Amino acid sequence: MLREGLIFLSRSSTAKAVVTNTPLRAMAGRFVPGEKVDDLVRAIREAKGEGILGIANFLGESVHDEKNARMFTDTYFEVIERIHAESLRAYVSVKFTALGQDISDALLAENLERILERARRAGVFIRFDMESSEYVQRTLDAFEKVWAEGWSDIGVVLQSYLKRSAGDVARMNQLGASVRLCKGAYNEPPEVAFKDKRDVDRNFVELMKALMSDGYRPALATHDERMLDATIAFHQKQGIPKESFEFQMLYGVRRDLQRQLVKDGFDVRVYIPFGSHWYPYLMRRLAERPANMLFMAGSVVKETPLGFLWPHGKDAGSLE
Repeated sequence: MLREGLIFLSRSSTAKAVVTNTPLRAMAGRFVPGEKVDDLVRAIREAKGEGILGIANFLGESVHDEKNARMFTDTYFEVIERIHAESLRAYVSVKFTALGQDISDALLAENLERILERARRAGVFIRFDMESSEYVQRTLDAFEKVWAEGWSDIGVVLQSYLKRSAGDVARMNQLGASVRLCKGAYNEPPEVAFKDKRDVDRNFVELMKALMSDGYRPALATHDERMLDATIAFHQKQGIPKESFEFQMLYGVRRDLQRQLVKDGFDVRVYIPFGSHWYPYLMRRLAERPANMLFMAGSVVKETPLGFLWPHGKDAGSLE
């Protein structure tokens, strides 16, 4: 119920107005470094300093007017330029609905081609982000179309809470396309998604094994230590080289794990979002992980006059 409630609030303009005027707005900086490309670049540089790779994402989805779709495209163009010009260790992740998918296939194709063309010249990898289940087939169809046209430095995202994902993993492995595997963050009906966390986790492990065995440089996106342990155990048992896959995590979440994995010799990449659409992103992060709520609550309490009563240290809401 809590997860569903937070996802509902992520769509509420009233709730956003309330949160914007509380200390939570400042706390969002834990998960979103800022609203400008400069903020993104700063965060990528900081990650690079710790040996961590970056993923750039301009926050926003469900764009319904052409002007905004082109604005998103122009911003991604700028991001690609900065990554190339400053030799940043990052690639770009885009959401199709931000590029006009809900307006027309022609507009999406036009904006996507601009991004891919610039990315190819700059040598920047592009990941096609996945949204709710109603967009999965449309996104995969668009991916396969551009893949067939010769674009190869691209990849997709698949979600272990969707019942269809085993077939999608098999198809991407057949193509030789890179897949980021995550659990999924949208509220879906039981007809299409596993509702029991144990089933989502079991499917994640099964899909991870298929990607590690037969895929092309998969990205395992999770903060769940059991999923991480299962991946490392499979890598060791099968003798899979560390350089043939990578772990991915969210900016600001489980930074202790990020550092430890780097120390252990694994490639780690953080998903770094930026932009003014920080509110729905923040609410979905809270919905995904109760510990995120504890961290945020602790941060807010410590800014109040009675903040000294909040316990300090690792158990005081810290995600680390």
